[in-house]
Amino acid sequence: MELCSIASGSSGNCIYVGSQSTHLLVDAGISGKSIEAGLHTLGLKTEDIDGILITHEHSDHIKGLGVMARKYGLPIYATQGTIDAIGRIGALGNIPSELFRTVRADERFQIEDIEISPVRISHDAAEPVAYRLDRKGHSVGVLTDLGTYDDYIVDNFRGVEALLIESNHDVNMLQVGKRYPYALKQRILSDRGHLSNESCGKLLCKLLHDKMKQILLGHLSQENNYAELAYETVRLEILMDRCPYRPEDFDIRVAGRSERSELIAV
Repeated sequence: MELCSIASGSSGNCIYVGSQSTHLLVDAGISGKSIEAGLHTLGLKTEDIDGILITHEHSDHIKGLGVMARKYGLPIYATQGTIDAIGRIGALGNIPSELFRTVRADERFQIEDIEISPVRISHDAAEPVAYRLDRKGHSVGVLTDLGTYDDYIVDNFRGVEALLIESNHDVNMLQVGKRYPYALKQRILSDRGHLSNESCGKLLCKLLHDKMKQILLGHLSQENNYAELAYETVRLEILMDRCPYRPEDFDIRVAGRSERSELIAV
């Protein structure tokens, strides 16, 4: 199994997950040209993609979906609520209905040699999910756009060996910043918003285990966060927690907003 962030941030998200024979994207929230360029650096062409897993219908997760789907006829996997919401977004243009494949939270499905588990998340979208992907005893997870977490989330992502997890904002930067209106700040801070750096660190403490190989902090806000702050806050949360690990036990990195991460193999 391999995991790579092509882009991750409040302005656009696209994650590659694959094996030697199967190649998938989680979200297509950047331009088709940027997705193709990112895949090219991995030695892949867009035609090699076996499917696009969509987490939800917000623009930073589907911006390039219409172009990619029409140009290459790629299957699109999403919940029915997300599919219906995508259909109401005129900016994407017409996407042939036969490309959509309906998935359901808590119902695993298979694409070639990869088993995929959609996981319900709390976010202000129609029917959002995160994804866990397993192959031959190895697993990775893409867990962003959740305002809160609970035992259900922890149980579903327990044991993953590589994880891209949301570390969206610094609470203080968000609260004192002048660019966001009050209503938007409240939305981000709510249980249907986004995980703060602190919450990300606390959730990670519940997911760390001996075989965790790498952690990517993703979906950082452009206005209310920066890479060094996210990294240090998450490290501090792990250091202060009573879990049996220290932050230096793990390879923790921040996914770039517009440049791909190193390819993680598990």
